[in-house]
Amino acid sequence: MMRTLLVRGLIAGLLAGLAAAVFAFFVGEPHVDAAIALEEAHAAGEAGHHHAEEPLVSRDIQRTIGLLTAHLGIGLALGGLFAVVFAVIYGRLGGFSVRAYSSLLAGGAFVAVTLVPFLKYPANPPAVGQTGTVGSRTELYFVFLALSVITAGLAITAARSFADRFGGWAASGIGIVGYAVVMTVCAVLMPTVNEVPDDFPATLLWDFRLASLGGLAVLWLVLGAAFGTLVHRALAHTPAEAPAAASA
Repeated sequence: MMRTLLVRGLIAGLLAGLAAAVFAFFVGEPHVDAAIALEEAHAAGEAGHHHAEEPLVSRDIQRTIGLLTAHLGIGLALGGLFAVVFAVIYGRLGGFSVRAYSSLLAGGAFVAVTLVPFLKYPANPPAVGQTGTVGSRTELYFVFLALSVITAGLAITAARSFADRFGGWAASGIGIVGYAVVMTVCAVLMPTVNEVPDDFPATLLWDFRLASLGGLAVLWLVLGAAFGTLVHRALAHTPAEAPAAASA
């Protein structure tokens, strides 16, 4: 059964990556092009008519084949991880259907892996951010991401332990509130990064970040829906228990 889940997870991940790539191409890339044009105009203004060095990979490849390849790779990796986590939690958080479990997992992953880290350290378009701080900014983002994922795992564990005493809904509320409180404290304590130039258009920054978050939302939405649909028939006659344990 685990092999079945994994294969379907990879397929769902590819579909999710494809959908996110299409969204990014039509919604996100125009904002990237606008930001690059601003960056090039600013560089040209500082260096006179000196031409910048050509990139190793052309912009046309970046926004087409490169964009698709990156999203398919991310979708494939997330699809495999999604299947593994689904196998661990299936049947252990209540008597939900396969599709409900898949949707809940996708929604929770979007919040813990994407939304909360994004709110603290949002994506920036080209021309925003200093080259010398790329490493430190990346480290801060992944530290906060790890804290979010760990806290979410602890919140789920706590909710399961409180379910018998307080009931499913109350236990879920305790887990959600606990996660929100801990991550709020983490967000306040961790350093804030703001390297947006004063002359950078606020509308372009907002549109870029909204498009970036929207693409990630599409990725998780399609992943949850596709995986639930693909796995529904495979588990239709399987008791609500962890598939990994059932196949052992």
